Amino acid sequence: MNIYDVSKRAGVSIATVSRVLNGNEKVSEKTRQKVLAVMEETGYTPNAFARGLGLDTMKTIGILCADSSDSFLASAVYYIERELRGYNYDVLLCCTGYELETKQKYLELLLSKRVDAVILVGSNFVETTKEKNSYIADAAKRVPVIILNGFFEAENVYCALCDDAETMCRVTKSYLKAEKTDILYIGRSFSYSGIRKKEGFMRAYQEMGIKLRENQMIMLNGTIQDTRDFLIERAKQGIRESVILTSDDELAIGAIKYAGALGIKIPDELEIVGYNNSKLGICCEPELSTVDNKLEFSCMNAVTVLMKVLEGSQVPAKTMVSADVIVRNTTKICF
Repeated sequence: MNIYDVSKRAGVSIATVSRVLNGNEKVSEKTRQKVLAVMEETGYTPNAFARGLGLDTMKTIGILCADSSDSFLASAVYYIERELRGYNYDVLLCCTGYELETKQKYLELLLSKRVDAVILVGSNFVETTKEKNSYIADAAKRVPVIILNGFFEAENVYCALCDDAETMCRVTKSYLKAEKTDILYIGRSFSYSGIRKKEGFMRAYQEMGIKLRENQMIMLNGTIQDTRDFLIERAKQGIRESVILTSDDELAIGAIKYAGALGIKIPDELEIVGYNNSKLGICCEPELSTVDNKLEFSCMNAVTVLMKVLEGSQVPAKTMVSADVIVRNTTKICF
């Protein structure tokens, strides 16, 4: 038994059956009772596609996430799914990896499922050129697109993110003002967020009128152990700093492991600041000082914006939050 059989037995259209399933008030009580009676007689159980017919809504949101093993992205998916569930929306999740072609493929797959909107979790979905971002703009011509932690300007695209550039600039300046200019910045990726963090670090030196050395910014896409080993090899070459700032907590914990291996005292001889305020920060010794980029709030805000868009309300295309620094045991300075 399917929706077509129900419509035939009740003598109504498929769209009318769908309206009954969705509680649409445009259906008369007499017709509603007729359709419900047929469903009860036949034991019909509606599926999501059947509910969507005739009302132009599937009550389903598509989510793209590059890597569900990434603690930051996994937490974001959890918060978003939780909020959507509160609005009675189902979720279709696709993990895409980082290749543009795969991201395009899975976005098209979600659109083929007739989702009501798509949420792109993470700034890695925003490419470096307008041409490469055309897949986002094209999708937004069909459904609203929400980007979490990234920014891309196009019609029907809405972005919720943290001001990473301002935050990293502020943290860096705190050390420069304390006359600690030998700071190492370790970044992981050239995503939108990654680029903004690096820009903030550079801007702090520029605004303070202090020249950056060539080896003060490192891009390192590795594990905690990789970061530890890299810094140890660097120290063997005589290169050491008194402050290490990182673009995520995993890199910062690698720096803690490096200090432990060489007997460097934290925070007296080396101060370390992570980013994202993940659970990793309290699972290490000493516990990590880190930037809280308000991930949960940004996710809640992203879903709120989406609900308003689906209701037809006017909302800003970009909402940005300011981050805080969670001070634990790897820093002495006051931010």
